[in-house]
Amino acid sequence: MATGRTHRPATRSRGIPEATVARLPLYLRALTALSERSVPTVSSEELAAAAGVNSAKLRKDFSYLGSYGTRGVGYDVEYLVYQISRELGLTQDWPVVIVGIGNLGAALANYGGFASRGFRVAALIDADPAMAGKPVAGIPVQHSDDLEKIIQDNGVSIGVIATPAGAAQAVCDRLVAAGVTSILNFAPTVLSVPDGVDVRKVDLSIELQILAFHEQRKAGEEAASDGGVRATAARSESADQGPDGDMPAVMPA
Repeated sequence: MATGRTHRPATRSRGIPEATVARLPLYLRALTALSERSVPTVSSEELAAAAGVNSAKLRKDFSYLGSYGTRGVGYDVEYLVYQISRELGLTQDWPVVIVGIGNLGAALANYGGFASRGFRVAALIDADPAMAGKPVAGIPVQHSDDLEKIIQDNGVSIGVIATPAGAAQAVCDRLVAAGVTSILNFAPTVLSVPDGVDVRKVDLSIELQILAFHEQRKAGEEAASDGGVRATAARSESADQGPDGDMPAVMPA
């Protein structure tokens, strides 16, 4: 297998929009599930529903890959898995380092999905001397003093930062200086990087806050709806009452 440092995905040079690139992993996940069930072909409507997008957008995305499917048959699942994996660079071996082996870093190290998707955890790095040599997910933790040498020895171009916010920028700077050109940042801070370095930020607290917003809005809509029902009932009851608030006598027909 080729290493990540010498072979990079061709998506940018081929002019695939970033929004399309962001959806390719969604398609790949859905296609992989179909492949595991030995499903040979899939329609654009079925695949779009599984990926959570509309079928017109899916067909447009696939047109950038040069894949148009077959009318009345759909898309070949295995070929699409290969095609998208190739575009994402997942047919190669991408050595990754994780810096910051606290609870989150250790959880990432134990995540089994890396290897199955073309990523190899080449090293775990932490600033705590007490962590040095301790195995996490079968990999001995190395001290951050050796970060640059670890990057060079393993040909790493992708780094994962799982440190506290206060240490993240300094770690980022060292990774970039050592040759890392793509960073996945789990630290709750915005990183400053030079041109040519890609950063993807994962902030769980922000995602939870967005969910809290939606929950609050739904609760407000339900309260407004309940209030409207109660107001309507009150108006109806008032209309049925006499001028003094008593129920009017039943008049003979």
